[in-house]
Amino acid sequence: MTSIYRIALGDEFERLHPKMQHRFGFSSSDGVAQIGAGVMDEVWRGPWWTLPFLMVGSTRRVLFPSKGKNIPFTVSNYAYLDSFGRETVTWSRRFKMKNRYRAFDATMIYSADRRIIIDYLGTHQHLAVEIKCHVDDDGAMCLESGDYRFYERFLGFRLPQWSVGKAIVREWWDDHAQRYAIDVNVTNDKFGPLFGYRGWFDVTERKCGPHEIPLEVKPLREERRD
Repeated sequence: MTSIYRIALGDEFERLHPKMQHRFGFSSSDGVAQIGAGVMDEVWRGPWWTLPFLMVGSTRRVLFPSKGKNIPFTVSNYAYLDSFGRETVTWSRRFKMKNRYRAFDATMIYSADRRIIIDYLGTHQHLAVEIKCHVDDDGAMCLESGDYRFYERFLGFRLPQWSVGKAIVREWWDDHAQRYAIDVNVTNDKFGPLFGYRGWFDVTERKCGPHEIPLEVKPLREERRD
């Protein structure tokens, strides 16, 4: 199998920093997991009127209303074939806030029909988001969200842009500090800045077979539609 990010980027994948190629280049056939741990210098949220949006998201591990500085952080990436046989990569993020852990989970696939990465957010894959990828001049991976679709049983429809957040993610290798760095910003066309974080982390890679992937990083429900 080929990494979904290599497929999405095509020849542009080679422009990634070598460390970023390693980070985004593994697939289910490699039998490995990448576990990152570090510190978010800041986790922020928008003004008080964004709280209902973030609180609803926290019930399904999609965003959350907490904020703070110097927040311990982990991210678990596993590649596997989901129940529909699709190459899938988990992004299981945990933030150790003062009184509790906060979670932000997603699973990504590459849609051959739509020729784009689809990011299923949260525990039940109700939200499917188009993800556009590109490599900047510094060899960083840049991800930008596009259309959102909501799926539940027989329902399936595209959400209007005013009702969702636009995410812009930049992840790169810091040659000076010899570690990974990340900057995430989620904004809304009507309500402005919603949520984000920035910081750094190290990554450890280890062997991991398909039966060794923790159930907690997988969604409780998988959606066939992309």
